[in-house]
Amino acid sequence: MNGRNAVNSKPEQHLRSQLLSSGVSSAREKVIQQALDNVNRPGFKIEPSAILPLMKPVTWFPPMWAFACGVVSTGEDISSNWSILLRGIILAGPLMCAMSQTMNDYFDREVDAINEPERPIPSGKISKQASWLITFGLIMTGFLVAWSIHPYVMIIAFVGVLMSHAYSGPPLRAKRNGWFGNLIVGLAYEGVAWLTGSFAITQGVPAAESIALAVIFSIGAHGIMTLNDFKSVVGDTIRKVASIPVQLGEKKAAVLASVIMDIAQLAAISILLYKSSYITSGIAILLLLLQLPMQKILVDNPKEKAVWYNAFGTLLYVLSMMVCAVGIRP
Repeated sequence: MNGRNAVNSKPEQHLRSQLLSSGVSSAREKVIQQALDNVNRPGFKIEPSAILPLMKPVTWFPPMWAFACGVVSTGEDISSNWSILLRGIILAGPLMCAMSQTMNDYFDREVDAINEPERPIPSGKISKQASWLITFGLIMTGFLVAWSIHPYVMIIAFVGVLMSHAYSGPPLRAKRNGWFGNLIVGLAYEGVAWLTGSFAITQGVPAAESIALAVIFSIGAHGIMTLNDFKSVVGDTIRKVASIPVQLGEKKAAVLASVIMDIAQLAAISILLYKSSYITSGIAILLLLLQLPMQKILVDNPKEKAVWYNAFGTLLYVLSMMVCAVGIRP
């Protein structure tokens, strides 16, 4: 073995020992090593079937839903504004959210090689160079759709691009600390999308209650993002990404996520009560109460139940968003 190979083998051996100590099987370790080779391989490659997975359609729903909540909160007639609603939902999900996912996959490719080696870039289906072409295409298309709604919406879309880069890329790379990274994503996916929906319909400053709910549910989304990080604990630990589960441990992170989501909903319910919207207040309270036993199951076994809770418990949270949007309509 020459000197260079000896030097190169040391980090590989260290990574292997970290993976094995984290309970990763030998077979999985080999897959991860191949993924790490793929993520920085030179050249240009796109497998068309991998483009949609790169954009993570499963993540599109929250900003699309938040945009719709912003529209509903205005009390405007949706049937006469269906075109704006449709373009806004496409902008929020398949364009801007997809863009944030492709950008994140580029900057996170070495972490994904450990956590999710089957992702398009680590698996070698899409090269890192090609991923930037897809990201740029989504940005430009998003700007065009945003401009068709209103010039100010294009400015908001540009801010969304900056927020995505601040979260994933240098020099900030806010996702390296879960406290800041989760807040940025919550604001982008929930708050900005909600307020954009409100502005797109009225083309005016959103009502104070709408702004308050947008901020409140953005903060609550910090908890949802914490739950998303449970699947990445091994890679985040190795790559020194200080997600909330890495910093606090899985049980404390699950408690924190639940408390943040509950406090946000209680704050939203207080606004409904202030508006004398008693029916929607009652529905929102019921949705919150239904989450409590599910949260106990989550806290008792966070590692196994985080994905389950994200699928079912979080659904009740987002339903509460729409209930509150209906409750504050003029």
